[in-house]
Amino acid sequence: MTFRIISGVFKSFAFASDVTGRDPRFFEANEGITTADVESALEQASQRILTQIRNTDWWANYQFSRDTALNRDVRLLPVVDPLYILAREQEFKDLNVQFALCEYLYPGRADFGDETSAEVKKIAFYLDLYNKLFIEVIQAGDFYDFSKSGTITTDEKAPGWTNRVRVR
Repeated sequence: MTFRIISGVFKSFAFASDVTGRDPRFFEANEGITTADVESALEQASQRILTQIRNTDWWANYQFSRDTALNRDVRLLPVVDPLYILAREQEFKDLNVQFALCEYLYPGRADFGDETSAEVKKIAFYLDLYNKLFIEVIQAGDFYDFSKSGTITTDEKAPGWTNRVRVR
């Protein structure tokens, strides 16, 4: 995994260069935004993504089907450990970048009084991308190593939704 991990501690799914590479003109126009600011936004966004995964029905069903000790009590659900996300690396990086941009970086510079503001439009654009990709990742359900073995086996994959096709 190429997630940002420092001294064995997970920090974020992406690096500052991933964000600045996505919209270099924004960072050129806002020279006051430092690498530390971007890394902080990525860390916050990563934690929010992990919390959103934990709050999905998919995560609850996934955990309940594998650990009967939880007694279907959502209060006992474990947190999502990012070190066991072993697949869909690019998707998690994209989620992290999109969420950091639309929730933390653009809002600080956007002119919400002007609906035609580029930053306001970018917030909506990246939020839409984020929501679509988040749903796609959850529906695939094939990114988490429940057994903590270092590989994702077939029985650990749990699609949250399947596309039914009629066959005649």
